Amino acid sequence: MPLQWLPRRLSKPRLAWSARLISSTAQRSVSHEHHAAALVSKLDTSSAAFKSNKLSMDGLQNHLDDLYTNKIRLGGSQKAREKHTSKGKLLPRDRINRLLDPFSPFLELSPFAGHELYKDPLPAGGMISGIGTVSGTRCMILANDPTSKGGSYHPISVKKHLRAQAIAAENRLPCIYLVESGGAALPFQSQVFPDREHFGRIFYNQAQMSKAGIPQLSVVHGLSIAGGAYMPAMSDENIIVRDQGAIFLAGPALVKAATGEVVSSEELGGGLMHSTVSGVTDHLAESDEHALVLARQAVASFSYKPLPYESSRKPRPVEEPLYDITDCNGIVSADIRKPFDMLEIIARLVDGSKFHFFKKLYGETIITGFAHLHGYPVGIIANNGVLFSSAALKATQFIQLCEQRGIPLLFLVNVSGYMVGRDAEQGGIARDGAKMVKAVATTTVPKFTVIVGGSFGAGNYGCAGRAYDPRFLFMWPNAKISVMSGEALSEVMASVSSDPSQREKLKAQIEHEATALYSSARLWDDGIIRPDQTRSILGLALATAHESFDIKREHQSPGNFGVFRM
Repeated sequence: MPLQWLPRRLSKPRLAWSARLISSTAQRSVSHEHHAAALVSKLDTSSAAFKSNKLSMDGLQNHLDDLYTNKIRLGGSQKAREKHTSKGKLLPRDRINRLLDPFSPFLELSPFAGHELYKDPLPAGGMISGIGTVSGTRCMILANDPTSKGGSYHPISVKKHLRAQAIAAENRLPCIYLVESGGAALPFQSQVFPDREHFGRIFYNQAQMSKAGIPQLSVVHGLSIAGGAYMPAMSDENIIVRDQGAIFLAGPALVKAATGEVVSSEELGGGLMHSTVSGVTDHLAESDEHALVLARQAVASFSYKPLPYESSRKPRPVEEPLYDITDCNGIVSADIRKPFDMLEIIARLVDGSKFHFFKKLYGETIITGFAHLHGYPVGIIANNGVLFSSAALKATQFIQLCEQRGIPLLFLVNVSGYMVGRDAEQGGIARDGAKMVKAVATTTVPKFTVIVGGSFGAGNYGCAGRAYDPRFLFMWPNAKISVMSGEALSEVMASVSSDPSQREKLKAQIEHEATALYSSARLWDDGIIRPDQTRSILGLALATAHESFDIKREHQSPGNFGVFRM
């Protein structure tokens, strides 16, 4: 999941699945407030274990780097790209590069969507989505990739588009659609057209966001047919490229078959017609480059309306952690059954490595406490082992505190689940685990989840898995997510099956399906991130959520968690 700095007008933008660097735009200075003590790291970076862990993590990152650089980033085939650029068009990633403010970061979401999902490759799910700054305003950008199946919408494309819109709506991000699409992929029509979360939901979301005052802007770079035509039609403001962009519900061939009318593409839905006759578009551009200049000017006008308004809660000045973030590559073993101290990760993420513990000596298999990250306050919940009743109760109370104080929650996840066995059941683990799950489900503060190890069973629910609507959910390259680990599954199967080959086959299947790449291909997360970029990406995510949360809190009373079973 790339985070990159886009340099000023490079012909080939530096796009990678994760960025090489990012620094806070906030002021760097030492805070004069000292409410939390700095953590003291005990990590031995010269140890054999650290070196082995780092070697494994580096190998996973190199594999993802290679996959992103040589396949995902390129989009469609070389022939398709050459055909596209021969018409004077920019490739979709170049369009994004021209749109964004120079030297500003772009947080690409779910670039591995669609990986190995279909018989024919669909790089990035046929579209690019991400958060970037345009004319000083943080925006959600969604760009069709016409070099990949003509920019048509496969099931994963729809899912990716809807996820980007959900992030935009929750964080009040204006949406910019760079449109060049043939609409729904017809062979998959039953999987993209009729259901609630299918193609039509895209336009429903546009209408709802427009109603909520979240600007919707479309730039039509090429053919926008059928469902693709509704993207600009449902937008608040539209730009189209002359002699290149075209919007129509049915193309010339279909019109002739349906009505007998013979009409050219330009006359039917070209940029000049829509800008002078139909009024579907508002601005006529002479080229891709000109269209993106007009888009930047349009976004600049958004600032005339305070959306979102100036937050009353200013972030603190930023302190860099006392310890090197790159050490995170060597903390977690490739074998996620091996324990590690989550405090070592926290010490490399939070400002000044300062952490104020909550219930430090109680329920010690979970860590809870307050910190700042890139100047923003966060309540951290981090696993340090299996969840006992005491840990679940501790986390529940901590979530209540963060809800009362309006402090966002950051979950650092490496959880095998809740404790099982006679003593645990008699002690009420089901009841106490349910309290934690209910608190996670009902809190109104923004939640951010990073899976740094395993996320198994009901522990996934209690630690803000995908079903619990975190604002963002990221995975480290080594992370795994499934109903149980392969080892646990093997033991369960041994009790119900006497066929060793069947057990081993199912174990291998589960282990494959638990990998981060398998997850990201299906949009079970918002992307795989490099451990050494976790602080930077969380800083951007917190900044994205900051003002929208203040607006939400204006209309909500904190603290309603429903009924906790006592």
